[in-house]
Amino acid sequence: MDIFLDVLDTLVLDRCYAVLSPDPTAISNNDTQATAHLNQHVGVYYPMQPSKWAEASLWKRDDIARQALSLYVIIWLFAMIMYLLGSLLLYHTLFDKRLLQHPRFLAHQVKLEINQGISAIPVMALLTVPFFLAEIRGWSKLYDLTSDSPFFGYTLLQYPLFICFTDSGIYWIHRGLHHPSVYRWLHKPHHKWAVPTPFASYAFHPLDGWAQSLPYHVYPLLFPLQKGAYLGLFMFVTVWTVLIHDAEYLPTSVVINGASCHTMHHLYFNYNYGQFTTAWDRLAGTYRKPKGDSFMEGQQMDGKGKLGGKCE
Repeated sequence: MDIFLDVLDTLVLDRCYAVLSPDPTAISNNDTQATAHLNQHVGVYYPMQPSKWAEASLWKRDDIARQALSLYVIIWLFAMIMYLLGSLLLYHTLFDKRLLQHPRFLAHQVKLEINQGISAIPVMALLTVPFFLAEIRGWSKLYDLTSDSPFFGYTLLQYPLFICFTDSGIYWIHRGLHHPSVYRWLHKPHHKWAVPTPFASYAFHPLDGWAQSLPYHVYPLLFPLQKGAYLGLFMFVTVWTVLIHDAEYLPTSVVINGASCHTMHHLYFNYNYGQFTTAWDRLAGTYRKPKGDSFMEGQQMDGKGKLGGKCE
């Protein structure tokens, strides 16, 4: 995130802060040596000169309040774009529109999912800011180059370690959210969508969505992780969250917790809590094998294009 911040400060944010809070005593950026340190993070990968507004604001780049505000805007916009764009693409490509006639599909459900998603994202973004703030201020174990890895082979090992750690953490957090003491007010809003569409991927109570994201942000605070890998994994996690809300009923892998497994969770609640794999569900006895004929195979299109029959 520090690299993103260097780039966005240079291209957009320096000028914005200079307008919002100008510093009349600011030095000119003609002295490149005086401001070269400002792009130190992105400079590891690409030589990028600071903008001419880099020192023109009372809110300097290393001001923690400015960093927090910038991060909040970045997280909010990024999450909104990934949510709406990713869900829209999946909805109009892979999502089976026949499910819109499913007996358990709610009236105006897509609109309701979107409303809940876009109202939850700002709060989740706010709660996520402290983790990214810790990262850009050097309080995490993120490192720049593969040559900085702890030992030979860790460059490849970090990927399965991240998946295993987050898969385990999300399983137990997700299962805890089903405890009667918190389920009704915290996690039940997400289970309103018994037959989810991709737009249900962020349609959470904000504390619910944030809680299930915690393992992603805790990992680099505890374990080394290369920044490029972190960015790639963050993108992967965001896309995966959308993909598993495709309401897919066709059984696929018994190891990967894909859309078919997660659909069983939405239908039957107390099964398939995992995020990426079925490992913890199998170990803890909460795995339920997806049923290929749960709805789609038990229904037939009639001559008017409507679905007939009963849902299992």
